[in-house]
Amino acid sequence: MKAVTFDPNTDRFSINKIPIPEPSPDEVRIRVEACSLNPVDAKIIKWKRQIKTMDSSWVPGLDVSGYVEAVGTEVTMWEPGDQVLYHGNMHKPHGGLAEYAIHRAATLIHHPDVPAKIAATTPCAGWTAFRALTDRLRIDKDSTLLISGASGGVGGFAVQIAKALGVRTIIATCSSENIPYVSELGATHTIDYHHENIVQRVIDITEGNGVTHALDTVGNGAEVPIVDSLAFEGQIVEVASLLRPELYEDAFKKGLTFHQLALGMAHTTPETEHLLVEAGTEFSRLLEEGLITIKRKRIISLSEAPHALEHLLQRSSPDKIIVSL
Repeated sequence: MKAVTFDPNTDRFSINKIPIPEPSPDEVRIRVEACSLNPVDAKIIKWKRQIKTMDSSWVPGLDVSGYVEAVGTEVTMWEPGDQVLYHGNMHKPHGGLAEYAIHRAATLIHHPDVPAKIAATTPCAGWTAFRALTDRLRIDKDSTLLISGASGGVGGFAVQIAKALGVRTIIATCSSENIPYVSELGATHTIDYHHENIVQRVIDITEGNGVTHALDTVGNGAEVPIVDSLAFEGQIVEVASLLRPELYEDAFKKGLTFHQLALGMAHTTPETEHLLVEAGTEFSRLLEEGLITIKRKRIISLSEAPHALEHLLQRSSPDKIIVSL
């Protein structure tokens, strides 16, 4: 079959012909319809050392829409012909940037009633945003929510989820050129992080209180003003790096609560896999109801994917890139 492979010895992505993989007893083989690209796919260069068995036939690709083509001997919930969607396991070798992929049956979900190219944009970013706001922060209509990096994948979905959940105050940080886009998604207030003081703007918007909840999608120091914008006993969830409470002003005195979220780590044990299924199912319901839309997207062919992945290493893309097979 034709596939995008990553060679850990050269750190290069390329198109190659490799054998069609066979599912183990608890897996299925998927005929891939679409697979979207995420920064984590490109950043395999940085996390490849976690996987001692990685070789030059490794296929990346986490966000997969397709049809069940074959099932393992222990699989009873799915059968050939079923249309499915899933968030892949980054520690497994047969990802979605190929004509066929392999995935554990327990973390598949029924495909939402939308085109494959739309559904494939959602697992990594969309399910992360959903779990961040509902499982970690448990936001409601009375929350005051600050979202950093709101024009990105996770941030953009988070704005829409918050709006769908009835949150009345959604403050989004982004660059000035992205303010119209973020406002269209549902942000009630925007902050140009290049030219405005985030903390002061939040204080002004919340009449001196700060926000009750925050989602940071940037990390690596950019979360500091986001944390400093929290109200007394406020909460933040971080999805991009490790939070460091000792760096944040008055974190102890304010009684802040810190959450971390790494969506794909739910693959680690059978006891946590249900978190992916539940988030995916609920997010897909919002997608089917039209409460979530994908406004920025670009469709490419499999042969264009290696270049697109290498480009993602250098800079983020304003569009969600979808590989159509």
